[in-house]
This record gives sequence, structure tokens and C-alpha cells, in this order.
Amino acid sequence: MDNFNQPWSAQSGQQTVPQTIAKNFMANVFLWMFAALGISALFAFLFANNLDLLSYLVDFETGKLTIFGWVTMFAPLGFVLLMSFAYQRLSASAITLLFVLYAIINGISFSFILLAYTSGSVIGCFASASAMFGIMAVMGYTTKKDLTSFGRILTMALIGILVAMLINFFLKSSTMDYVISIIGVMVFTGLTAYDVQKLKRIGAGLEYGEVPATETKKLAVMGALNLYLDFINIFLFLLRLFGKRD
Repeated sequence: MDNFNQPWSAQSGQQTVPQTIAKNFMANVFLWMFAALGISALFAFLFANNLDLLSYLVDFETGKLTIFGWVTMFAPLGFVLLMSFAYQRLSASAITLLFVLYAIINGISFSFILLAYTSGSVIGCFASASAMFGIMAVMGYTTKKDLTSFGRILTMALIGILVAMLINFFLKSSTMDYVISIIGVMVFTGLTAYDVQKLKRIGAGLEYGEVPATETKKLAVMGALNLYLDFINIFLFLLRLFGKRD
């Protein structure tokens, strides 16, 4: 990933290598993100509509989660932490494999959502999340305004949401849950624009300078993970607000 500072060639009317690399980088990020969403949706559908597969998650006699069911609930967090903190030590292939496994495990855990909410609610919230994510992604990519300070504020708000959710786990306040969900939608919608702008800068070499091909792939997968999390959380918070249960 060389020569990031080459200018646009006005005479030829063609993009220079750095700009081509930047666009390819963003294309790869979104490709991995959409692939992960597709994998998650596939496994969620398979487990929600197959009693044999679902029996691995729930003991039908007791109605309680099996060991594998508990693993699918908490393993996604472990995958994210592992990919984040062991990023420097992991190879591009390892990062990619972990991301695919994360999408699979996440999809399996989402099968509970398909069972709990009506199909109309799931489809409606998914479509709404897609529209909101798409609009903010375009805004983040095209805006000239630096969103760094905006991103810091949203990150602090995200920490506040996590603390509030932990507190409400014990309080079980429906009003507090409603407020958390509204703020959650706003925070992750804003983070979408911030993350897209940050990834655009990474692709342009503004933050990391020259990056080898293997590192570029790792950055693309981690970027896809960030956007995947933004989209999924918008969807889940919308579902908590507007979803209708079976």
C-alpha cells in the first residue's frame, strides 16, 4: 500500500493508486460486513425452524438453556474481545476465521429473537435498521466535517448505556428499558457515520500510513466487525422498541 500521498491526475482524469486502494478497502469492508450478516441470518433461520437444531440450545423438557445454549449467548462477546486485544498477534487468516465463527455463533443466538418476535416485527425493524444504517454510512463517507470529537462523545454515551443496562438488569424497569433503547438507537446510528469516516481515512492512509497487504486485510475484517456491530445494535434496539412478541 505505497505512495498514499500521490495526487489526483487531472489530465488523465483517472484515480491514482492510493485512491483506488482506498475505494477497494471500503468495498472489502462492506463485503465482509454483508457476508457476516448473511451468515448470521442463515444460521438464525436454520436454528429457529429446525427443532433438532434448536434442541442443542434448549432442553424442551425443562425449558432451560443447554450448555451450548449458554455458550452461544456469551461466546460472541469473547470473540470480539479476542479479536480486539489479540489483533497484533493474530494473522489475517486467524482474524478472518474468528470473524466468520463470530457471525455463525451470533446467528445461532439470534434464533431466539426469531422465536420471540413476530416475523413482521423482525422484518420491519430489519428494514428500518438497514435504512438508518445506509443513510448514516453515506453521510459518514461523504461529509467533510471531522467526526472524531463526535465519536468520543458517542463512545462515552455507549459506556453509559452499558452501565444503565447493567443496573436495569436488577431494577427491571420498563420505562428505563424504553429510554435506554431510544438512546441506543441514536448512539449506534451516530457511531455508524463515525466508523465509516474512520475507515475511509484508514483506507486513504491518513491514520496509518503505508500498510502491507496482510495488515490491510486484517483492518478490513476489523472494520467490518465494527460496522456489523453498529448495524446489529441498531436492529436490536429498534426491536426492543417496536417489536411485537408472539
